[in-house]
Amino acid sequence: MKSILLISPPITKPCEPPAGIAKLARSLKNNGVDCRLYDAGIHGIEKMRGRPPSAEDTWTRRAVAHLSANVNALRTPDLYSNRDRYKRAVMDVNRVLFEAGRSHGVNLSLANYVSSTVSPVRSTDLIQSAESFSQNPFYPAFSQRLRNLFHERQPDIVGVSINFLSQALCAFAMIGYIRRQLPRVTILCGGGLVTSWMRIGKPTERFAGLVNDWISGPGEECLLRLCAGQPRDNGPVAGYDYSGFDMDAYLSPVPILPYAASRGCYWKKCAFCPESAEDSPYRTETPRIVGKDIVRSATDIHAGLIHFLDNALSPRFMEHLINHPPGVSWYGFTRITRHLTDPDFVRGLKASGCVMLKVGVESGDQRVLDALGKGVDVQVVEKALRVIHGAGIAIYVYLLFGTPAEDEESAKKTLTFTKRNAKYIDYLNLAIFNLPRESPDAEKLTTLDFYAGDLSLYSDFLHPKGWDRQRVRRFLSKQFKKQAAIRSILSNDPPFFTSNHAPFFHK
Repeated sequence: MKSILLISPPITKPCEPPAGIAKLARSLKNNGVDCRLYDAGIHGIEKMRGRPPSAEDTWTRRAVAHLSANVNALRTPDLYSNRDRYKRAVMDVNRVLFEAGRSHGVNLSLANYVSSTVSPVRSTDLIQSAESFSQNPFYPAFSQRLRNLFHERQPDIVGVSINFLSQALCAFAMIGYIRRQLPRVTILCGGGLVTSWMRIGKPTERFAGLVNDWISGPGEECLLRLCAGQPRDNGPVAGYDYSGFDMDAYLSPVPILPYAASRGCYWKKCAFCPESAEDSPYRTETPRIVGKDIVRSATDIHAGLIHFLDNALSPRFMEHLINHPPGVSWYGFTRITRHLTDPDFVRGLKASGCVMLKVGVESGDQRVLDALGKGVDVQVVEKALRVIHGAGIAIYVYLLFGTPAEDEESAKKTLTFTKRNAKYIDYLNLAIFNLPRESPDAEKLTTLDFYAGDLSLYSDFLHPKGWDRQRVRRFLSKQFKKQAAIRSILSNDPPFFTSNHAPFFHK
């Protein structure tokens, strides 16, 4: 039986523990594997509090002086009763991180990590990050913790979970350090970003000297085979183990339970969706099994909020929540269906603990919605917004501009739609379309390099209607965001934490 250390590298939003390695830990521990977890993101931020940057301006001096008070305030419910105080606290904490990263040539924030010299979509830059690991701003934190973990007992396997581009450079800095300290240890990489790289044939073999193997999709089967010699299927969908994390360390007023009741997407028909491009299968278990495990998990960590990670909560599962409330407030992503136009159904969601629903509306133009394969009627969307709002559930609406089917007239229809429904919308996320590089639909378009890198997942393209990114940005800044009702909604968005903190303003 081999031991394993699972790592979530910086940087992810430091408000909740990483679900990916908690999912793996549950499966491994249930099979007797010695499994330890390390969230290097929250640990790195905590360590920076102990060595704040030198303060050369009034804002930074104030932010450093009030750092501990602001961090503690973010962990208490009172702060979330005043949006202005909340925003000031978040911006001041972020200011300290920004200044700490600046001396390393990094634009560091509570939600992102952008280097001025190396890119997470270039394999040569990731290798450089591994070779120069001591230059990483989180090196003092992760090197000390890893030394202690290795001294405690040396793992046979180290698994690094890379889900976002914001983690990639730090992940390779950590890999470089681990390879230096333990030359013969088996290093594995998995997670959402790695899965996307592998499923579209990106050149992960270029890291052969650093990484022993790569895991695409669920990792339970591979890790159980390596650690325990027990080949299994992909493991149950239900089941997380968050006992390896300090839940009090995260920047939220209550412990948050991240939980996916399914894998993949039950709809999987939207054009340009990664789930479709990567052909990810949809898997779930009976609502009764998932519901029981949610209650167990929430009790284990004394959760005050459940964050459902599903691509979309199915109507069937939401019906189960109505009939069997988890006993804890919750929020998550859902498709707009006719279920959400039924006042009784939505009131049932509210009574079950639902404080917020995230919905991908994308466009207010029916022609665009049809082209995107959304499978929904604009009138149904509008009725659902009214019903959800009327039940007292907050609504976080996602809009997508610049898709191949959209033009300026379509975008103006979305503007009209948003103004007409503004009183029902609590939060808005405005995104500009990125074309997945390997999407089958990309063959119909003239594509250009989006990021200069061999690991890029997206392409730029010549818009068939001339509605390019520059024109979209100009429309958003000069017309869409200028509307008073829309500007008011946008001002509600919690800086950096966005939808992760939004539910706390409605609990």
